Amino acid sequence: MTIEFISEEQREALQEVANIGIGQAGASIAKVLGEFVELSVPQISAVDAAAIPAALAALAGDGIASAVRQAFIGELRGEAIVIFAEHSADDLAVLLAYGDALDGPAGRELLLDISNVLVGACLGGIAELLRTTIGFSAPSLLADQVASSQLLRVDEISARCALLVEVRFGIEKRVFRCHLVMLMPDDAVAALRRALDRFVEEL
Repeated sequence: MTIEFISEEQREALQEVANIGIGQAGASIAKVLGEFVELSVPQISAVDAAAIPAALAALAGDGIASAVRQAFIGELRGEAIVIFAEHSADDLAVLLAYGDALDGPAGRELLLDISNVLVGACLGGIAELLRTTIGFSAPSLLADQVASSQLLRVDEISARCALLVEVRFGIEKRVFRCHLVMLMPDDAVAALRRALDRFVEEL
């Protein structure tokens, strides 16, 4: 069954504001790391809740990954999940000149910090363009060095279906790779549609 939350015009508007939001997030991370950050074009899809874990696993690819989750609240409501490829924390430590290899707690704290910067810059940029306010919970570790298929379980998802917005961040010649995924439950997408309609009307 195909799930459609937004019209084609709204989808194009979301693509435009998401592009700007991820550009701001990329610039924020580049400033922190002192490296050029590669960005993918945001991919927007509507998915059934049962398909979300598989979608996240596909983004992470084969092997081991970690993930951080952070809720966002306000007119726009949902959850952001940042998926990190294996060894990304070690690569971040090298870029930030931490010296010795990170132990487990320090590595996890670094992923939380980087996720907070990414999510705040990206979703904050989107909210600003859509002329709405947004707040964030503290980031928390969703999964730590697990098989990509184990990042998220279906029983951890409350919505029946969700709008998924995904973008990849990477650094040339580095292991560091992460995906930022925004999940908005079906009952929260109406507010997004209204915000996108306002954005289009003001163009």
